[in-house]
Amino acid sequence: MATLADSFLADLEDLSDNEMPIEDEENDDAGEEAENVDDDVADVETLNYDDLDSVSKLQKSQRYLDIMQKVEEALQNGSEITRNGIVLEDDPEYQLIVDCNALSVDIENEIVIIHNFIRDKYRLKFPELESLVHHPIDYARVVKKIGNEIDLTLVDLEGLLPSAIIMVVSVTASTTSGKPLSEENLQKTLDACDRALALDAAKKKVLDFVESRMGYIAPNLSAIAGSAVAAKLMGTAGGLSSLAKMPACNVQLLGAKKKNLAGFSTATSQFRVGYLEQTEIFQSTPPALRMRACRLLAAKSTLAARVDSTRGDSTGKTGRNLREEIRKKIEKWQEPPPAKQPKPLPVPDSEPKKKRGGRRLRKMKERYAVTDMRKLANRMQFGVPEESSLGDGLGEGYGMLGQAGSGKLRVSVGQSKLAAKVAKRFKEKNYGSSGATSGLTSSLAFTPVQGIELTNPQAHGSHLGSGTQSTYFSETGTFSKIKRT
Repeated sequence: MATLADSFLADLEDLSDNEMPIEDEENDDAGEEAENVDDDVADVETLNYDDLDSVSKLQKSQRYLDIMQKVEEALQNGSEITRNGIVLEDDPEYQLIVDCNALSVDIENEIVIIHNFIRDKYRLKFPELESLVHHPIDYARVVKKIGNEIDLTLVDLEGLLPSAIIMVVSVTASTTSGKPLSEENLQKTLDACDRALALDAAKKKVLDFVESRMGYIAPNLSAIAGSAVAAKLMGTAGGLSSLAKMPACNVQLLGAKKKNLAGFSTATSQFRVGYLEQTEIFQSTPPALRMRACRLLAAKSTLAARVDSTRGDSTGKTGRNLREEIRKKIEKWQEPPPAKQPKPLPVPDSEPKKKRGGRRLRKMKERYAVTDMRKLANRMQFGVPEESSLGDGLGEGYGMLGQAGSGKLRVSVGQSKLAAKVAKRFKEKNYGSSGATSGLTSSLAFTPVQGIELTNPQAHGSHLGSGTQSTYFSETGTFSKIKRT
């Protein structure tokens, strides 16, 4: 009977058996990765060979030769375009144009490889030149023109570079630390320059062919940017479908070169602009609006390329409408701003405003009016400290309360205007229906001499009020003493 230890050992053996193939797979993967790395290193080493043919192989490929032969025949014979009954993808000329676009991209990559070869060789002679001239074709032309010459004043670079760059190159060459090349290296460098220039000429020929067929392939894009610029955009992007998938911000940069101003002003230089600066619309736009117009051109060109890629409009009407829209927008930008019109004053209100009045409103105003005590508390006398509730300026200040000379904080509250007015009206009001006398008065008077007498109460009241004496209920009158007769 197997013990517990034996079962554990059996489990461990099973685990070890299952792990063996994983290790083998890992070893196989590591071996494949090592082989891939070795292949990449081998590819890099092939680019470092001194032989130009081992670096540049495009010109001797059968595909390059076939396409260039077809392009030359098409340029010589011309093309009769028949759109009716033929699908665009089935047209052999369209297939040739697609191949030309792919070939132009390969030529561009091949020129970059040759440029690196030339730069590595010529660095021993003029190491500062690669930082002054960035474009590969311009660099190849300058290297071929200079050669092994030490004094650049004897070399005519006019027409190859701008005058400012020529001056900087001449000054830098006089202080360079480079040494002349050997005859073998110089010959390899000049051969590489010739090959780069030959590839550039082949690329121009391909672009000329594509440009001549742009009215059939991309009529809308050609209506906006022109056939030449449309061909360059398609060639750089790698075809019409690739251009249609590209965002407008990248279309604006197609064909842009890295500019070296050598310390000069950047006021008149156009950065971040590619082939679109060669269009008629861009050139006719004022300099202050060119970058804005370039963004608009890139956006509309992208829309036109998408229409052409789907064959939405083969007549080019969409492109012409987009071009007219661009022209109107640029004209709108150049219009002066509208003059600011003087704003007239509003018509004054001739009618009186409807405000609530009456006894209720007057009462509310008196109830919430600022009292005399509050007015004094809100005022301060100059140069005299105010009293406060806690003393020494702490607490609530009393302002001018108690500073009138009486020494008291209280202010006698006078009768309000409303109360005075009501009291006056109450005093002057006459009671009774006829307005003659009060109903409590009587014409009978009791005297100690005659007893009952008939008298005139109004005359007696007027007599008492006109003299020094007054009625019994008078506010100012006093008790009078009548002497008996």
